[in-house]
Amino acid sequence: MQSTDPTLAYYAEHADTFARSTVDVEFSAMQDRFARLLAPGAHILDFGCGSGRDTLHFAQEGFVVTPTDGSPELCRLAEQLTGIPVRNEHFQDLTDVEVYDGIWACSSILHVPSAELPGVFAVMVRALKPHGIIYTSFKQGSFEGMRNGRYFTDLTEPALRELLEKVPELELEELWATGDVRPGRESEPWLNMLLRKR
Repeated sequence: MQSTDPTLAYYAEHADTFARSTVDVEFSAMQDRFARLLAPGAHILDFGCGSGRDTLHFAQEGFVVTPTDGSPELCRLAEQLTGIPVRNEHFQDLTDVEVYDGIWACSSILHVPSAELPGVFAVMVRALKPHGIIYTSFKQGSFEGMRNGRYFTDLTEPALRELLEKVPELELEELWATGDVRPGRESEPWLNMLLRKR
């Protein structure tokens, strides 16, 4: 996403409101499901860290965490919450090579157009150490486009599997559906997945 992207413009305008609506959401079940696949003290990339909620959690659990976000405003808020420097970086600009044991991309790369997702997964694979783990999540469905001021790529299970065929370096470890964890939105379906670098 470029700086003129309407999704980044949305977060520039609504960063405070977005952070307040997500920072206290109970998400330990997902965090623990990811963390149990990592060794103590492993290095995690929080790829699109938003409010910094998950960076703070993983750091408190003893992991080394590198947070990034494409929104300068969210980077500032996440740094205030966590005390950890946050790299302001677009997904496609990740250049790290075999640095991370795990990549946490929670509700983040769903803002990438579907045609660009294989390339984003490719830079994530490159940044992972061998056998590294990715957690990521998408709204479940077939919609793609602008919704409520932001760009979304929703995925069905068949569409996800078709996407992963374009990224042979990754294998699907787990795939499961959940409702939205935010109060009042439990009926909104999500696809969650754990992927491993071959």
